[in-house]
Amino acid sequence: MKTPRILSGTPLSHGFTFPAEWEKQRATWFSWPRPEGISFPAKYETVPANIALFIREIAPRQTVHINVPNENYERIAREQLIAAGVPKKFFGPLTGLDEKPSRTSRIQFHYIKTNESWCRDHGPAFVTRTRRGKREFAIVDWGFNAWGGKYPPFDSDDAVPTRIAEEFAKAKTPGFAGIFYPKHPATRNGTPVIMEGGAIEVNGRGTLLTTESCLLNKNRNPNLTKKQIEHYLKEYYGQDHICWLGDGIVGDDTDGHIDDLARFLDPRTMVVALETNRKDKNFKILRENYQRAQELRDQDGKPFDIIEIPMPGLVEHKGQRLPATYLNFLFINGAVLVPTFRHKNDKLALAILQKHLPRHKVVGVDSVELIWGLGSIHCLSQQQPK
Repeated sequence: MKTPRILSGTPLSHGFTFPAEWEKQRATWFSWPRPEGISFPAKYETVPANIALFIREIAPRQTVHINVPNENYERIAREQLIAAGVPKKFFGPLTGLDEKPSRTSRIQFHYIKTNESWCRDHGPAFVTRTRRGKREFAIVDWGFNAWGGKYPPFDSDDAVPTRIAEEFAKAKTPGFAGIFYPKHPATRNGTPVIMEGGAIEVNGRGTLLTTESCLLNKNRNPNLTKKQIEHYLKEYYGQDHICWLGDGIVGDDTDGHIDDLARFLDPRTMVVALETNRKDKNFKILRENYQRAQELRDQDGKPFDIIEIPMPGLVEHKGQRLPATYLNFLFINGAVLVPTFRHKNDKLALAILQKHLPRHKVVGVDSVELIWGLGSIHCLSQQQPK
């Protein structure tokens, strides 16, 4: 495998930035689930078919890259996607990056082994820049420790960004500049800085939103102060202003990812989850985050337009509270895919998002089976911007 160029300095110093998710995308990446994984105990059989429903919506709009461990899993994934209604014409003949796909070839498989399927967190962070009139991109390979070391082993997951960068280098992908490795400068061996994609949200104008409960948790980067963490966020995501919310929702084993709590719909509009049932354990948590969101200011010192969105009530499996939320939605070109939970608030949540995203088609996709793994479509995917 060809070694990608390792870039010195930081993305910010090279003019790279992490685009907002509603900006034009080249592709969406997934890591196909395996029955050997621990994410979907006693529920695995239903999960691939559920993921396939999302990919069925994505493939007509943009390329879909899928990491699988070997040829057998590629065959299984193809069969499950076709069974879900993904047209056969969308499948390319080659495994690996196809830089000159046919007009209809949209789904490409990569023999990249993973421990689990949460590509949002173990996948690469794609940063972009325009240089001499040409669009370029690079990969940021943060360290990954399975949400504070909760679910070993995670060595294969941690290697995914580098493996994807090797694929780009091998294919000589136009515009691929190389890979950044954020390291702790004070450690002898340059220990990787731990970060997960679901922990951050950007507005496309320089503001990054995150949570204290996750990024300040000592199970991630115990030797870094809040100020130092903000430095890494700014330098490696190419941002200049950091906003913080507090705790995550009940049942979220990530210690409180932002993509369950609050999301940007445009540079000025933030949609925030609220629970109306005072007896629900999320009521106080979400009310406090909502109040904090109202006090936040953007990179220009202006308040955000805050939009409320309901929660889908109590969703549990065998007595375990699951982190169900409508905010784990996914932007793709021309559409937004929203997890739904067979709850009366499903229609209301979809209507709220459609009202504030008039240029996108808002599509609800049943996620009752997916949420048993403690995440939904945003957690399972990673966008590659143009």
